Amino acid sequence: MAKILILTGDAAETLEVFYPYQRLQEAGYEVEIAAPEKKKLQFVVHDFTDTFDTYTEKLGHTWDADVAFRDVNPDDYVAVVVPGGRAPEYIRNDADAKRIVKAFFDRDAPVAALCHGPLLLAAAGVLEGRTTSAYPQLAVDVETAGGTFRDGGDVVDGNLVSGRAWPDNGPWMKAFLEVLEKAGL
Repeated sequence: MAKILILTGDAAETLEVFYPYQRLQEAGYEVEIAAPEKKKLQFVVHDFTDTFDTYTEKLGHTWDADVAFRDVNPDDYVAVVVPGGRAPEYIRNDADAKRIVKAFFDRDAPVAALCHGPLLLAAAGVLEGRTTSAYPQLAVDVETAGGTFRDGGDVVDGNLVSGRAWPDNGPWMKAFLEVLEKAGL
């Protein structure tokens, strides 16, 4: 069974981790979660209200990471998923997280990123000349990293599939599954 890796950490958005985790399992993949340390992670729930200019945050579910970033061999996986929430804001500083992302781009393997996930891609130096979606307020981060921001829920640029936030989970994963199928995975 082909394996897919999810790169995340504490304060990841619950729906942005669990939806791809379960959808990819349903499609027949073995899915593992990598984090800065192999430990129980605390996820959060981001919601949108009419009275806030941005999202609100509440505690979400907890879940065990399967492997620490330092122990990940990217060659063991056919694809990688980088969900959002606040986790990408700090895992982008982890040398091993950047090493892992770069390895997938170097071999043109499928990559899915959602919401704040492109912050890790920017830190890994892989957005130059690429088109990606993200949480719309991150357009400046994408462009500063040399990428082109596109506001959409299922933006595909070669091996990269991206979306804005958890309301895009359906079209985002549908497009990612199509990229996996096209790659023969």
